Amino acid sequence: MTYLLGFVIAIAIGLTGVGAGTLTTPLLILAVGVPARVAVGTALIFGAVVKIITAPVYMARKQVDWRTLAFMLAGGVPGVLIGVFALRGIDGKVITGVIGVTIILVAIFNFFRPTAHHRRDRSKLLALICLPIGTEVGFSSAGAGALGALTLMSLTNLAAGAVVGTDLVFGLVVSLIGGGVNAAMGTLDGAVLGQLLLGGVPGAILGGYLAGRVPSKQLRAGLSGAMALLGANLFYRGFF
Repeated sequence: MTYLLGFVIAIAIGLTGVGAGTLTTPLLILAVGVPARVAVGTALIFGAVVKIITAPVYMARKQVDWRTLAFMLAGGVPGVLIGVFALRGIDGKVITGVIGVTIILVAIFNFFRPTAHHRRDRSKLLALICLPIGTEVGFSSAGAGALGALTLMSLTNLAAGAVVGTDLVFGLVVSLIGGGVNAAMGTLDGAVLGQLLLGGVPGAILGGYLAGRVPSKQLRAGLSGAMALLGANLFYRGFF
């Protein structure tokens, strides 16, 4: 079961840049029974490894804007550290419920996010916006893909491929940092992570190959619906 989850989620990440946290964390909690704190740390490392595999595809196509990425990381890196340490001392049920709310909101943003437009470049604002996004990623592992892409579409004039590629590398860096800190604190399930990666590595390779060949808009809409349902389930478990 866990192998299949890793395979499917990795394909979604490779195609759309979304799914590392918004799918992995709730599925680990609901389908595998992993505690919320451990699910977040495990999802962050899994997402980072998958993005290490898929990001070079976008780099090779020159679909990563390094200047824009630097602005994102200026806010995202301190944000993810804040988010990781915010997990300490919070009740597990509360974490589960808050993750559920977060994933519902991310799903809504992901579903309604606009296509890329040619707008005035306001990328210097990215550091400010990516601080709370990074905090969200550190706390719940969710948000780097959907919220990062929405921010890029709103504040830059990047083409659609560059939005996905730049956001993918942003998610890779913050996931590595957040996952590394979680691993150091012991909030990581190595056995579950290994099973996810056994399915996720071939899924990431396939997703990278299919990127640009599969209509990601329809796939993203389907993923958003699945995220919303998973988030609602976590919200119910956490607060009721």
